Amino acid sequence: MSGILTKASDQHGHLPDKLPGILPHPPEAAEAPGTRDSDGVSTEKFHLSTVLAVRQLVIGALLLASSVVPATLPAQASTAQASTAQSSTVQAASGPTYANPVSGGAVQTFPDPTMIRGKDGLWYAYGTTNPIDGKNEHILPMLTSPDMVHWTYAGDVYTGDDHPSWWPNGTRPWAPDIRYVDGTYHLTYALSTGGVGLATSPHPTGPWTDHGMIVRAGGSGCPTGNIDQAMYTDVNGDNYLYWGSYDTICGAKMNAEATEVTGPVTQIARGRRMEGGFVVRRDDKYYLFFSDAGCCDGAFSGYTVKVGRSDGPLGPFTTPTGVDLMDLTSKDGIVLAANGNGWAGPGHNAVQTDLSGQDWLVYHAIPSSAPEFGPVTTTWGTTIGNLSRRPLMIDRLDWIDGWPVVRAGAGPSTGEQPAPVTTWTVGGTFNEGKDGWTGPWKLASDPDSLGYLSGKGVTSELSDDRVQGDVRVEADLRLGADGDAAGLFVTRENGARNITAWLDREQGALVVTAKVNGKTTTASSPLPASFDYGSWHNVAAERRGNALVVSVSADRLGDPLATVSMTLPDGAPTSGAIGVTTRGAADADNVGAAPLYQPVTERVPDPVLGTRLPAYSDEFDGTGSPTGWTKVRNPSATLSNGSLVWPTQNAELYLGNNSASILLRDAPQGDFAVETKLTFNGTKGNQQAGLLLYENDDRWLKLTHSILPLNQGNGAVLHQTEFGKEGPRPGTTPPTAVANAPMFGGPAAETTWLRLLYHYDQENGEHDVRMASSTDGTHWIWGGTWSLPRTGPVKIGLVSMNTAGATATFDYLRTYEVTSR
Repeated sequence: MSGILTKASDQHGHLPDKLPGILPHPPEAAEAPGTRDSDGVSTEKFHLSTVLAVRQLVIGALLLASSVVPATLPAQASTAQASTAQSSTVQAASGPTYANPVSGGAVQTFPDPTMIRGKDGLWYAYGTTNPIDGKNEHILPMLTSPDMVHWTYAGDVYTGDDHPSWWPNGTRPWAPDIRYVDGTYHLTYALSTGGVGLATSPHPTGPWTDHGMIVRAGGSGCPTGNIDQAMYTDVNGDNYLYWGSYDTICGAKMNAEATEVTGPVTQIARGRRMEGGFVVRRDDKYYLFFSDAGCCDGAFSGYTVKVGRSDGPLGPFTTPTGVDLMDLTSKDGIVLAANGNGWAGPGHNAVQTDLSGQDWLVYHAIPSSAPEFGPVTTTWGTTIGNLSRRPLMIDRLDWIDGWPVVRAGAGPSTGEQPAPVTTWTVGGTFNEGKDGWTGPWKLASDPDSLGYLSGKGVTSELSDDRVQGDVRVEADLRLGADGDAAGLFVTRENGARNITAWLDREQGALVVTAKVNGKTTTASSPLPASFDYGSWHNVAAERRGNALVVSVSADRLGDPLATVSMTLPDGAPTSGAIGVTTRGAADADNVGAAPLYQPVTERVPDPVLGTRLPAYSDEFDGTGSPTGWTKVRNPSATLSNGSLVWPTQNAELYLGNNSASILLRDAPQGDFAVETKLTFNGTKGNQQAGLLLYENDDRWLKLTHSILPLNQGNGAVLHQTEFGKEGPRPGTTPPTAVANAPMFGGPAAETTWLRLLYHYDQENGEHDVRMASSTDGTHWIWGGTWSLPRTGPVKIGLVSMNTAGATATFDYLRTYEVTSR
């Protein structure tokens, strides 16, 4: 087992006698009592038995606030703790688990979530204004959790009677984003009437200070809905704000205080219903996460998370296939899409990192079994109907071949999953004292950090237990006015054998040293000139074999201010204590180590098609009208040169307007996949052609190359791979037909290959249909899955419709058995 740690609390605070591979601190390694070695380590011990009174007050207040909101969602987060192996044999022990939605034990809905780890060691989440109790709306509700799984309601940012006077009447604040900037929490939020506001606080639950509107509702310089913002701080210390919805995302620099937008506005991405941009930096690349398609129409929501990558914070961002996010087509780079397991419309994400270094996608999704609320009263006294229920979800975010993807491509999870690592095996938050630590640093406290350690002179504080192997070690550090440097011991055997990461004010850099028997190997990376040494910064070190990566950030949100990568020299210590050290005055908090996460390096396999089924296929040979098809409403399709040629028509297949012509043929029994090669010359908005799986005019699933207008695009149109459905809305009496809030796949080209993979979910009585597309017929982009309650068998169909003036040329229609889904 890698990252072996010694005599440490498990994830529920228990102290097992032994963890696999633990190295107990050997008595012979201890130095003489009261001595201090070359790096200022004292062996004097402190054992504090009292819990900080301030922690009790704060936690008590949170628990009191949490009694407000009951939950009624059917699935709730749970934790199952496996027993720790007690023998000397190294064994893999199963750890805690969770089940989505993780907010189910606290609130009924929590859309557009964002999350941060506070300086008190707790996680905090913030959501869109919604009826978290199922009845009345709460303005920007807040949750807190010790483990990212069990959440407690912690109040609202604003109330109906206490909010900024400049808000327009009737506005509903949406989509918060949380950051930590120079000792202050910055909460940006969007208004439903347009524009972005800012509130700041010294504590993650307030009280909040209003800073007004930092992006105007109109005239912001971005041709978009001016909502769905997120901040980012670059490696040089520059702050950025990203925003935009329906259909363009923009970015611009902010001032040094991150309180206003100052730089020119740059369009960085555009696409139909594109919104919710969120930027992280990894391995010197910038990743722009975004959501596209329909966000919040109950079980008809096609929301999907995608990503583009760039060498700079303002682009150009491109997808894995090389599509520029500014290109006028739908995008690949799918991070998360519905998979047919009961969760619809997963999206509007943030990213969080656990204590092992594993990243997690934080997002919302809609439970298909209970997708909507009844009538809801807003804080303005108005009533909203058909509001989607969107609880808080988390799932493992893997990085495979340089690209992020949830659960290796498996999509939203259901059932028990391995939980985030949220307790160190060695370390602590110092909220309850400093047992387990040796050194002269003193306990101190403040309302945000609660307990922390304070040191001065040339001194160090060490853990009594040791770490070994692949491990992640981190600490929050800050310097006093006369502090020259504060350091994190990644591993320390003694003063001559240790690995240390320093925030060095004198050098203006993150400095990493590896001492091996008197020889020191050093690597460094400059810190921004604006770096505030007096506010908390997180220093995190990940050791895997002899590779060490150390980064410093303000808030652990994928925005490192400096990163050092080092190949450790031969003989570098592989085991030892962790700790903190200083030259001058410094403070330390949240110091700990956990086994380093094991990366997932392979995606789940794409579906595999089997034998072609000629009886359900057509190569479109011959001339005249196609045979073997049922013609609905007299389609004008003809055979020519081995293809089916079909002009688009001014006709619809939409709710009560079912005037479009359709070609239909029988589908095989069981699972199957149907594919076509389509050449399409559409240029006008809403022209479309493609595949159809059809029960009747009001129950269908459709995958098309669609021409859609770019909102505020001065007449520009988008070529989209559009996947939609029509069916009855659950919960309405009588059932009312709803056409999709669509789902979008990969890019569309002049010639695009389209696939639909069909599976009948017998347990739930649903058609589950997954889409795929290709621009070369070889490399396929597999997208999301729609589910539709079954009332009868589907037929295979083709359409060419909506607006006249284009021609669809179908080279073939081929149906296959499915080897694996």
